[in-house]
Amino acid sequence: MNVMCMPLASTLAVTRMILGGVWNRHPDLRLLVVHGGGYLPFYVARTDHAWKVRPELRHQLDVPPSQVLKRIYVDTNVFDPHMVAHLVSTLGADHVLMGTDYPFDMGPVDPVGFLAGVDLDRADRDRVLGGNAAQLFGIDTGRG
Repeated sequence: MNVMCMPLASTLAVTRMILGGVWNRHPDLRLLVVHGGGYLPFYVARTDHAWKVRPELRHQLDVPPSQVLKRIYVDTNVFDPHMVAHLVSTLGADHVLMGTDYPFDMGPVDPVGFLAGVDLDRADRDRVLGGNAAQLFGIDTGRG
């Protein structure tokens, strides 16, 4: 069940938070969602469409869900370099962090090697490999 349920749980939780207007009430909230943010970054167009055609989804959310999704951080624990590239394209390289799934056994054996297979320029790769985490968690890396 771990194979599908963990990303699904992330999807459901984040979708409820977005549609429930959590970021309207807490605009400075920073959230890191494991498993690449679940399925939402890959189906955000469907979520935006639902928001447009279903008035009840706009009661607590005054912008399309995709706009809120860009304020969320996700990890790279998605097992496919193309999916990581999609996350970077959808959310921005500054919102994607390397994921290991440690201490669990479902993470990539070599997460740094896995990211080497993702088509990213050096600056974006450096962000994903650790720069974003340092910035998000306020860690001084001495790099300026």
